[in-house]
Amino acid sequence: MEQTKIKMIEDFIFETELAVRLTDINYGNHVGDDAFVSLIHEARVMFLKNFGFSKPDIAGKALVISDLSVSYKSQSFYGDNLKFEIGAGNFNKYGCDLFYRVTNTKTGNLVILAKTGIVFFDFTKNKITTPPEPFSSRFSPV
Repeated sequence: MEQTKIKMIEDFIFETELAVRLTDINYGNHVGDDAFVSLIHEARVMFLKNFGFSKPDIAGKALVISDLSVSYKSQSFYGDNLKFEIGAGNFNKYGCDLFYRVTNTKTGNLVILAKTGIVFFDFTKNKITTPPEPFSSRFSPV
């Protein structure tokens, strides 16, 4: 099976650390693939909050995840601290991609590379919409 290849961006604009919890550990005694989805979500919420946004309200529009790609590089275990670096790229009419590089803070090992496609949604009109100006002006390349 061909491994997922994610073309990463070079410039990450935010970083945070998350500790691996016991509830993140699977039967193989390492972080489960499902737990990484939750950890990515937590890091994304922190990213948005850092810039004054929230998933349900970015200047009146909601952020919706349209796809997720994860490439696993090494294992993580209970008690590890993981550094999540996040950046934005691949802007289009309705959204962009958020990129994640996750490393173990103690070993420096690359743990995962990930990408989430995001689109913006107007729940009052029940349809996708263009990115709100405050988001575009903050993250879109000049």
